[in-house]
Amino acid sequence: MTHAGHTYDRIAAHFSKTREYAWPEIESFLEGRSGDLALDLGCGNGRHAETLASHADRVVGVDASTGLLAEAASRAAERGFDPDLVAGDAAAIPLRTDTVDLAVYVATLHHLRPRERRLASLNELSRTLVPGGRALVSAWSTEHSTFDDEDTDGSGLDTEVDWTLPGGETVGRFYHVYDPEEFERDLEDSDLELLEWELSSGNCYAVVSA
Repeated sequence: MTHAGHTYDRIAAHFSKTREYAWPEIESFLEGRSGDLALDLGCGNGRHAETLASHADRVVGVDASTGLLAEAASRAAERGFDPDLVAGDAAAIPLRTDTVDLAVYVATLHHLRPRERRLASLNELSRTLVPGGRALVSAWSTEHSTFDDEDTDGSGLDTEVDWTLPGGETVGRFYHVYDPEEFERDLEDSDLELLEWELSSGNCYAVVSA
């Protein structure tokens, strides 16, 4: 299991309670799109897998945290959707090449380290997408107000952000916070084709294809 997987196992139940709704950017990306197979890479508690289920015949959710996958399974049972939930590494996606029509890879890329693993995960996403498939990739950005006082020199920021559990225990989570130009550069250095990208709510978002 990855370091991020261990971290999120510790906070899975509490974290899941704070992640109820799909991001509007994901809903906008999926509007008018559909496919046979959709991938939620870094699926967490399954909130975006639930949204994907309305746009694809089959949804696969992959996450490094078995605790979050358990939360996703509970959500799916309660909400009446049926994803295939798989424990896996975003840098070694457990799917065949050229099988995914639609994918969302949000709030996960920034947990990988070092840069080589982040690029490997982007290349893996490209490998799994069918020709003409589309994916939405997001990562936390240095443009977020949290980082107003940080001097990142255009190269992003490696940091830890604490999650506070009920009772006061804190659990540190690794983040590589992307400079926007760095985000664009990593996508262009990967096997993905960068179609468009934007900043929204302190995050970088990119629509990509294989």
